[in-house]
Amino acid sequence: NLLDNALRHTPAGGRVTVHARRSGRGVAFVVTDTGVGIDAAHLPFVFERFYRVDEARDRARGGSGVGLAIVKALVEAHGGEVEAASPGVGHGAAFTVTLPPAP
Repeated sequence: NLLDNALRHTPAGGRVTVHARRSGRGVAFVVTDTGVGIDAAHLPFVFERFYRVDEARDRARGGSGVGLAIVKALVEAHGGEVEAASPGVGHGAAFTVTLPPAP
């Protein structure tokens, strides 16, 4: 879902990257894009069910607003955390999933 969102919200010629790194809490997977970005006022709510940043989007382009809530539920079910960051509209976004080490 994170990759699908990044690809959907990044225009042609933009860039989507995925990388993993060791974290003090396990491993962190980061999906970044150079897409439309997210206004800071929306960041605290992007993982809520049915929350959509742009209400004007139709479902073909904007989705139903449950994808990030599902990502959060799955990550937390595995003992991890997910966070979103963006420098603002027009400047892309980054989503980081941190999972603990295997027992």
